[in-house]
Amino acid sequence: MLLRYKKSFEKIAMGLLSFMPKERELKKLQQTMHIYDENPDWQLYLWKKGEDFVGLLGVEVSEHYFTIHHISVNPSHRGEGIGHAMIEKIRQIMPGKEMHSTDETRAFLQKCPELEKETGKQQF
Repeated sequence: MLLRYKKSFEKIAMGLLSFMPKERELKKLQQTMHIYDENPDWQLYLWKKGEDFVGLLGVEVSEHYFTIHHISVNPSHRGEGIGHAMIEKIRQIMPGKEMHSTDETRAFLQKCPELEKETGKQQF
């Protein structure tokens, strides 16, 4: 289940975000969290499986598209399709908007089978 980030989930979100290669240092993590806290166009979501939060998705939303800036899954839950499920759910939350990637998220998004099925080709 994909849930919108709340300040009470900050430590959990920072832990999940720290699995991203460019987000490992505390100062960088704090800067990134500040962007999500202060800018309404930057939205953070957490994936809950059972009682635990095991995934994180960060997007920047504009009028016609949204950009996936962060996608992270707890290493002990990788390979379960959680990342793909988060992408599928965010596309449902943002119908009619084109999805973009960053250099850091492009490789993962190109592996999402639902995107290839939908368009017949990669869109990144």
